[in-house]
Amino acid sequence: MSSSKKVLFFTSFALLAACGAEESTIDSAQSTTQDEARPATESAEMLTAELGSFGIDLSHQDPNTPPGDDFFRFANGRWLDTYELPADRSNYGSFSVLGDRSNERVRTIITDLTSTEPAQDTVEQKVSDYYLSYMNTETLNELGISPLLPGLSRLAEIDSLEELISAFGRARIDTTASPISFRIGADRSDPDRHQLGVSIGGTGLPDRDYYLEDTEQYLNVREEYVAHIERILNFADLANTAAKAAAVLAVETRIAEHIWPRADRRNRDLTYNPMSFDDFLAAYPGFDWESYFSAAGIQELTDLNVSYPSAMAPIIALIAEISVADWNSYMTYHFISNNASVLSDEIDHENFHFYSTILNGVPEQRERWERGVARVGALNSLGEAVGQIYVERHFPESAKQQMNNLVENLRTALAQSIEQLGWMSEETKKEAVLKLNSFRPKIAYPDEWTDLSAIEIHRGNLFANAQSVREFNYEDSLSRLGEPTNREEWGMTPQTVNAYYNSSFNEIVFPAGILQPPFFDPAADLAVNYGGIGAVIGHEMGHGFDDQGSKSDSMGVQRNWWTDVDRANFEVLTTALAAQYDQFEPVEGYFIDGNFTLGENIGDVGGLSLAYRAYKMALGGEAAPIIEGLTGDQRFFLSWAQVWQRKYREDALIQRLTSDPHSPSEFRVNGVVRNFDEWYEAFEVQPDDALYLSPEERIRIW
Repeated sequence: MSSSKKVLFFTSFALLAACGAEESTIDSAQSTTQDEARPATESAEMLTAELGSFGIDLSHQDPNTPPGDDFFRFANGRWLDTYELPADRSNYGSFSVLGDRSNERVRTIITDLTSTEPAQDTVEQKVSDYYLSYMNTETLNELGISPLLPGLSRLAEIDSLEELISAFGRARIDTTASPISFRIGADRSDPDRHQLGVSIGGTGLPDRDYYLEDTEQYLNVREEYVAHIERILNFADLANTAAKAAAVLAVETRIAEHIWPRADRRNRDLTYNPMSFDDFLAAYPGFDWESYFSAAGIQELTDLNVSYPSAMAPIIALIAEISVADWNSYMTYHFISNNASVLSDEIDHENFHFYSTILNGVPEQRERWERGVARVGALNSLGEAVGQIYVERHFPESAKQQMNNLVENLRTALAQSIEQLGWMSEETKKEAVLKLNSFRPKIAYPDEWTDLSAIEIHRGNLFANAQSVREFNYEDSLSRLGEPTNREEWGMTPQTVNAYYNSSFNEIVFPAGILQPPFFDPAADLAVNYGGIGAVIGHEMGHGFDDQGSKSDSMGVQRNWWTDVDRANFEVLTTALAAQYDQFEPVEGYFIDGNFTLGENIGDVGGLSLAYRAYKMALGGEAAPIIEGLTGDQRFFLSWAQVWQRKYREDALIQRLTSDPHSPSEFRVNGVVRNFDEWYEAFEVQPDDALYLSPEERIRIW
């Protein structure tokens, strides 16, 4: 089924809902006043802020920490000292609170369905039975590893390079691993068409550093990884599992030697290397590409993109050099591991032990129902089906208007900022404004919903259900080749607590799940909403103008629309910002990679800057009131700090430093505010304070 084929379905779900639908837009020149930030049906007197008296929970503050020494702790220190991480979490914070709320709501939706015995082949039945099949651990424990036996037999029969290459081609649909992979997405030079991209990877640890660096932490992880692989292979009653486990680590280490450093992997200039299929075959011989793509179900390729060109030839040589037997052990381990969550408790627990306890320090799994909700409600599962009920039950349509107002106010703020930039020429400014005016906001939920009717779900067979979902998504992906892209698609479900910018479509997307306190509260003070959701909006807009997003134009085409001088001026600023973050050491011996996190850091600094400008616009020239002794500017910055309230386990934090392009939460606060003159003034920060930067060192890009 083509991804562009969308239909409205799920009509029976409307019986469970209470809200109607409406939407509107405003002119980008309009400002949002404090009263306009509330639902039209309610007055300010009828509303009470969810957090504190005006939108910030001041009880979380540490008044003994000077704001200029550690603003993150000043805003959140009492909470940091008293909050105990749940045994089933690697980290917890503001996002997690809303995520838990969303999960509880989805659980209720699913529970309502499971109690009604919906008709066979309806989407309601699919949601209900998929969840019930996951919750039936008695059956799963009886089955053990038996659902994998046909797949394990197929892997065991591979005894030649030719068969191995075909198995690599099927790796994605067969849920195993391959050192060569592919994906289908928008062509960066023509976002209205799909293009296939070829990449390398297929390793089981979070980053190449885990294989190649010899810190005590990484050495311990590698030792534990081998022991884990052996235990996983033992579930299949294989011989010589200790030797096989050692071989898997050796194979993955050799792959890791050719994986690019993480900062290079996010560089769009380096990773966009389009070529015709004929030129591709000529450039990378020694591998049966025809068999590989044929096994994957891909026919008649005309062109493709190569993400990491310098790594391709070494990986091809590696495939031929390593024995088929060792590749077989590698694929067998990943086949079992990748399916562990739909198998018996003992297999699932073993996978959890390594990937959560060893890598992230998490001692306990989340409750079964939470994992079931996550599986059924995921975007690549039945998440859109669940999302329709979610927005009908939990998203007030008045919030969509308010978000439109906020987005347009932020757009106006960015337009003013661009106009006033001293380092950018008029020529580049025209292109920047064109891109800004072309930003398309998507708010709360999609206008078109994916038709999921082709997915077959049966209550008694979890493994088959997971396979059905996977096959649906795989066939959908393959069907996109040769077809136009669909700009109406969403990359998140409505219940997701997050937001994103899509450079190919030049769009900013805010699911319903994030439009809640502390990000957005109609009853909160104006400064709080601008320091929260306003800065989130600004952050996503800022991605269109960060070090990588700025390489695409108003239509999403990757091209250089900058003059050379302007790009050089921009890079002076971004290099200085990266250097600031390079100095941060969240865990002793482990530093933030300023280049790897640069895009997100630009988004944070720029987003807060735009939100501040928009906040001042929204005041309409009036002075902000003093509330509980706090000025408007103080409330604005405290709101930003409250959004990023979060605690981490140390192992999880180390992993994030190597695999997550976002800086840890502490530095999404302290690393940002120290670049704002307004923050220094609001909290009387002095040169002897720890976060102080001299005025010439402060970076404001947008």
